[in-house]
Amino acid sequence: MRDGAWQALPLPGADLAIIAGWLAPAEADALLAELLTAIPWENHRIRMFGREVASPRLSCWIGDPGASYVYSRTRFEPHPWPAALADLRTRVERACDAPFNSVLANLYRSGSDAMGWHSDDEPELGARPVIASLSLGATRRFLLRARAGDTRTHELQLAHGSLLRMGGDTQRHYRHALPRMARVSAPRLNLTFRHILR
Repeated sequence: MRDGAWQALPLPGADLAIIAGWLAPAEADALLAELLTAIPWENHRIRMFGREVASPRLSCWIGDPGASYVYSRTRFEPHPWPAALADLRTRVERACDAPFNSVLANLYRSGSDAMGWHSDDEPELGARPVIASLSLGATRRFLLRARAGDTRTHELQLAHGSLLRMGGDTQRHYRHALPRMARVSAPRLNLTFRHILR
């Protein structure tokens, strides 16, 4: 891990910070290659506009025993931690000064895979969750928009090896999205570390 200071992102009512090069390129490359094969990827079914559809990305819910997660009316029981993620978890906890007992791994196979506007505000995450998001692979746009009031869209470029920390009232006040990018052909693997209340 390289040294790096958190850069605060000034959004009213949010607690957001990023370290652009949290993992050195060689380590990020090796981790991406390992996790692409070590994680048992699934195409989850989610509920959108009153009907069930295939999620526009591959995912895997990983965590401690009992750290189950309900998303889009579906309960996900955690897969065990792969060795590479068990070590990484400790390092992310130290960097974010927060405990994590689970991680949602998302694989965007190309720029055609995306995620629409949402907040990570499920009850089992608590009122003011800390969520750490590590990006590996292709750089993708990450958008944020206030849930009320100001309708401007704020954009971040999440690059290979970057670590984004979302805490405080961020999920209560903002939604976020990862839009399609037609010219991106390489995959992006995103690890969102969370703490499930039990």
